[in-house]
Amino acid sequence: MSEPLRLGIAGLGTVGIGIVKIVQRHADLIERRCGRRIVITAVSARDRTKNRDADLSDYAWETDPVVLARRADVDIFIEVMGGSEGAAQDATRAAIEAGKDVVTANKALLAHHGQALAEAAEAKGRVIRFEAAVAGGIPVIKALTEGLAGNAITRVMGVMNGTCNYILTRMDSASLPYETVFEEARQLGYLEADPNLDVGGIDAGHKLSLLAAIAFGTRVSFDAVDLEGIGRISIDDIRRAGDMGFKIKLLGVAQMTGRGLEQRMSPCLVPADSPLGQLQGGTNMVVLEGDSVGQIVLRGAGAGMGPTASAVMADVIEIARGCRLSTFGQPAHTLAVPVAAKATAPAPYYLRMELQDKPGALAKIATVLGENGISIDRMRQYGHDAGTAPVLIVTHKTTRDAVDHAFHGVAGTGVVTGVPVAFRIEAV
Repeated sequence: MSEPLRLGIAGLGTVGIGIVKIVQRHADLIERRCGRRIVITAVSARDRTKNRDADLSDYAWETDPVVLARRADVDIFIEVMGGSEGAAQDATRAAIEAGKDVVTANKALLAHHGQALAEAAEAKGRVIRFEAAVAGGIPVIKALTEGLAGNAITRVMGVMNGTCNYILTRMDSASLPYETVFEEARQLGYLEADPNLDVGGIDAGHKLSLLAAIAFGTRVSFDAVDLEGIGRISIDDIRRAGDMGFKIKLLGVAQMTGRGLEQRMSPCLVPADSPLGQLQGGTNMVVLEGDSVGQIVLRGAGAGMGPTASAVMADVIEIARGCRLSTFGQPAHTLAVPVAAKATAPAPYYLRMELQDKPGALAKIATVLGENGISIDRMRQYGHDAGTAPVLIVTHKTTRDAVDHAFHGVAGTGVVTGVPVAFRIEAV
């Protein structure tokens, strides 16, 4: 029988304790599946006295995760502390330098430092696995690096932040305004300490950049992700998009074009009867499209103790079985430096603007749109309120540049109140 594979866990929050519970509960099952006993030898967290609802008495304790990473009785360093800098980065680098394999759930760390860490690990003959960093319990990394390895990936798309999807679907189902649901999500503990990581699209953008690197063989380029959060979505947008047969989602899309790599994380409209349109609550969904396989849809829990710890343990078991893939699916030194490209492919757009109740106001808007090459597919005007009337327009296919130019033009008509809103309607 092989020697046990020894784990050191840095971070004993929700995910770290979830890993401990899986190892303790399923030790025999895991051994049968990978042919090797997996044990925890040491853990690290700042407060040893905290009640964590798990028996940690058999494990050595380190208050410094860097010391844990260098321990001789640790084969795999598991980093579930979070954060792109500081202790998480220092301990991960220390583990690699000490010849350890690394399993992490830290999407921010890899989005900002993934290339350097991958090169360092591969130079040492070590691996970094990060299934838990993207979409929680959904095995999307393995789908790209293994199941779809024979495909040229044409598009990666999905809902990758459960908090944002919870807020949007809760607004829809309960007819509540954004501010009310945001506060509800905060009280339920769904939001990060910095809520903008969630509602600003940053957390989901980190995940998209990692998937894009694997899908298109490029270096991680989070700084090139076009980010827009959900803060400008009103309950009226939710209702009126529904009237027209759509749902609003914070949608990530990455695709390689002749101009370069497009990566965008922004609110989009999707058909209400599509898999993405029917996605409820904190669930995540990732859509992968390959030239041979066509479209694959993966759906599941995007966060939480069980799903995230499950993904961490899947990586541990993969290493125990002797599977040693490159971090991003191919050797780090072969990853191309991507050329960032903005989305220029035409698509329909949803436009919302408040018009003053004046004769000829709609005609002026239609004229400006026409001058910018934008054709109207559908238009609805709702009841007047204090001298203004909301107007919704669904366009035929156009570009975001054309929409932006048109919005600049409508600002000069003298009939628009407030700032117009535009959301792309994505084909799914």
